[in-house]
Amino acid sequence: MEYIYVVLVNYGGWRDTQECLESLLKLDYENFEIVVVDNKSQNQSLEHLVSWARGEELASVDNASLAEYSQPPVDKPIDYNVIEWMKEGCVNSGTLKKRRVTFIQSGENRGFSAGNNVGISYALSGGDADYIWLLNNDTVVGRNSLNELVSKFLLYKKTNEKVGIIGSKLRYYHAPEVIQAIGGRYSKWLATTKHVGAFEVDVGQYDADESYCGVDYPVGASMFVCADFIREVGPMCEDYFLYFEELDWVLRGRVSGWSVGYCSGSEIFHKEGGTIGVASRASGRSEFSDHLVNLNKLKITEVFYPSCIWSVRCSIILVAFNRLRMGMFRRAIMIFKIAVLSK
Repeated sequence: MEYIYVVLVNYGGWRDTQECLESLLKLDYENFEIVVVDNKSQNQSLEHLVSWARGEELASVDNASLAEYSQPPVDKPIDYNVIEWMKEGCVNSGTLKKRRVTFIQSGENRGFSAGNNVGISYALSGGDADYIWLLNNDTVVGRNSLNELVSKFLLYKKTNEKVGIIGSKLRYYHAPEVIQAIGGRYSKWLATTKHVGAFEVDVGQYDADESYCGVDYPVGASMFVCADFIREVGPMCEDYFLYFEELDWVLRGRVSGWSVGYCSGSEIFHKEGGTIGVASRASGRSEFSDHLVNLNKLKITEVFYPSCIWSVRCSIILVAFNRLRMGMFRRAIMIFKIAVLSK
């Protein structure tokens, strides 16, 4: 049976992480280990997570209609490791006694990709990883979701398809009948992304493989990654801090002949954007988020589509005018400077 590492990155969201962990421990697939990377949270997150593992704290549930996925709580205490990550790495995972959950204190917050890369490095160091499931900590998973992902990858292998990353069907945690995305499409001319299926009521319209045609990348909230893909392509790029990391990974893999896949049977309920105060719409997006999104549009364009750089700069200027129209004057100036001055 394939061995899986499930990697969660936590930054201050220990309550969400506890609920996610409860749902993971109820999966009907058994051959896996959970790795929680804490990006130096300032609110004693790691202490709360360890207390939960010992049975001293109970995970809370924000949506009673999804309580079946995380409640009742699994028996405690849970076998766990706590290790500290140094810049040069940490102890080889193969030298540690296998535990259900490993908590890693990364020592610094260098973003989503860097946190995931700590978990990836730990998972690969033991030599037993077949797949690594990168999962947002603010999610709750369906009980059959991991089994479905493994089965889908084995099907791709059987048909000799070189698939490196599989995405899940993401649904909104607070509106479980509504799809967040099955994947994303990307316009290289504008450096804009669009979630496929967003805000649609799920009636099975994306349950066939054909529904993934035209999707460019899986959404980063759930990426099931083949270990061989990582060994060939490398870990996630850490230049973005947040946003566009999954697209960068997919585009790098495409150069080596890797493609992406989709598993409709892996259903994930996502509390989108809770970690840094982001939202799907510009009016609800934090200034930090707005800065990163527009700056990273230029970064990814310069690397993969340099011939499109001026059309992307023009599109960012239009974003600045839109913020001005919305009365966000300081933000409009910030975005305009990104479009004109960023190299």
